[in-house]
Amino acid sequence: MSKIVLATGNQGKVKELASLLAEHQIEIVPQSNFNVPDVAETGTTFVENAIIKARHAAKLTGLPAIADDSGLEVDALQGAPGVYSARYAFDIVGEQVTDEDNTNKLLKALENTPDDQRKARFHCVLVYMKHENDPTPIICHGVWEGSISREKRGEQGFGYDPVFWQKDLQLSSAQLPRNIKNRLSHRGQALAQLVKQLAKEPI
Repeated sequence: MSKIVLATGNQGKVKELASLLAEHQIEIVPQSNFNVPDVAETGTTFVENAIIKARHAAKLTGLPAIADDSGLEVDALQGAPGVYSARYAFDIVGEQVTDEDNTNKLLKALENTPDDQRKARFHCVLVYMKHENDPTPIICHGVWEGSISREKRGEQGFGYDPVFWQKDLQLSSAQLPRNIKNRLSHRGQALAQLVKQLAKEPI
């Protein structure tokens, strides 16, 4: 089984990616297993941040690395929280910002927004680098359309999942069974692209 380091400390992402890649004989090892510290995400796009994280993990572990940078884009907020999704409520609570803090700030920001103007989408950029100086990293981009509900629903998932509403299914992302979410989600889409690319070259 091939081993790839995943450049994140987010256990939700580790679990999700590991389950999706296990069937392809790829073992995902979180960078925390190697005591790799988080790197400053100084990019202004998902692509830039993903490359920064993948290069950092590959450099410190000597292993191929996958990095994910993802976030929520809300039309009524001119694309916010965007690349700042994981720290959206930083200005309110500081360094200890949680998923719940971020979600609460989002709901507050949209409280006067009509239901038909609450469109949003999740973006996920996955970057695979064979080594820290890989000049041609694989870059995959998945997009998942939805809208923001007025209240939280469901206990599955993480991040903004409890308020990311799927109109066709009448369920939030946090209410979806894992197999359905993996098929529909931005991360599932990006990973499906990545698996196809990895199948074309040795790891």
